[in-house]
Amino acid sequence: MKLTLDYGKTGLEVTLPDERIVGPLAIHTAVPLADPESVLHQALENPIGTPSLREIAKGRKNACVLVCDITRPVPNSLILPPLLKILEESGIARNKILILIATGMHRPNEGAELEELVGTFVYQNYRIENHNGTILEEQTYLGTTKRGVPMWIDTRYIESDLRITTGLIEPHLMAGYSGGRKVICPGIVGLETVKVWHGPKFLEHPKADCGILEGNPVHEENTLIALTAGCDFIVNVCIDGNRKVTWLGAGDMIEAWRTGVRFVESVVRVGVPEPLDIVITSAAGYPLDTTFYQSVKGLTGALPVMKQGGTIILAASLSEGIGSPEFQQVLRENPDLGEFKKRIRETDYFVMDQWQLEELAKVVARCRVIVVSGGLGAEALSNCHVEWRATVEEALAEAISQHGSDAKIGVIPKGPYVLPYISNDAA
Repeated sequence: MKLTLDYGKTGLEVTLPDERIVGPLAIHTAVPLADPESVLHQALENPIGTPSLREIAKGRKNACVLVCDITRPVPNSLILPPLLKILEESGIARNKILILIATGMHRPNEGAELEELVGTFVYQNYRIENHNGTILEEQTYLGTTKRGVPMWIDTRYIESDLRITTGLIEPHLMAGYSGGRKVICPGIVGLETVKVWHGPKFLEHPKADCGILEGNPVHEENTLIALTAGCDFIVNVCIDGNRKVTWLGAGDMIEAWRTGVRFVESVVRVGVPEPLDIVITSAAGYPLDTTFYQSVKGLTGALPVMKQGGTIILAASLSEGIGSPEFQQVLRENPDLGEFKKRIRETDYFVMDQWQLEELAKVVARCRVIVVSGGLGAEALSNCHVEWRATVEEALAEAISQHGSDAKIGVIPKGPYVLPYISNDAA
């Protein structure tokens, strides 16, 4: 069997033994919108749960539009021009519109990367700024939640007269699904918020996982924080494996997002009849697989169908290396993951981005991990608690020799875009 895994911008073709493969586990067919521009215009004029954007924008003095950073493949060049045109037609001057990049705790997007992110027209004609979550002075304090999370939100957003968010709905390793409220929290919150909200009290909860909303404290808390910050209007999309828009909705932050989540659930959930010995997966290619930090999502996405002691083979370009300096620091300081888990639970130890190591620890406690990458080699990846091999075929042959010739092998070419689960109906 020959197939292509999402990898960088080009994909990675692999040859696998047909007789042992379960799947490939792929997103269910969802026909891309034939005319997404027309659907967008209709959504802006006839949204879900709110008046039209044109009505909402009337009389507003200024506006802040949140967009995801470069790690999320949101079709901003589709969404932003019609949205911004309506704001200007409704009386908001162009120089009173701010496009704020919801970086969360990620690095800023600038230059050619920023132009790629928002599209040339918007890049050349509008004011665009990055959120800086580590600068407390740039955030506004909105109080502390009952669960003890201090709410620090970017002041530029809080002080805006009209607040709009855009985003992508897909499975998320901690919050159930991305999009909606998540563009506000963690998109534009301060580090003091993330320290608590991304702490072990939340992340170690059994329902803080992909595809789970009911009873998920990560989802419940960032929804509360986003509602406290306020949002007048959202535009969210769903995309297929080729990054084509399959659903687009606008309107109320909760109602419109929930509608999109229901659509995503019908597309991304894929059942297998029994736990697997080996899973070959990806981190969904560019821009999600540029760093090891982001690629952890490909590993956690496979966990629901893995046997204890199984092997995950991850193909990821890692073209930008390991990740942020802080993530590299937390890796250096914690060579023993068992001690790391104890440290974050029992002391006041905190390093930004430690939450991704916490997620990785869940994976390696259950599985052997082999990474196939042209961006990082064996030494660098060994410091990330995983192994390196030159090819998927080499890694698979080694895994089969470990698990036996009757090993059950799953393949997830598009990685975390798929939500696999154990289902008797899949037998």
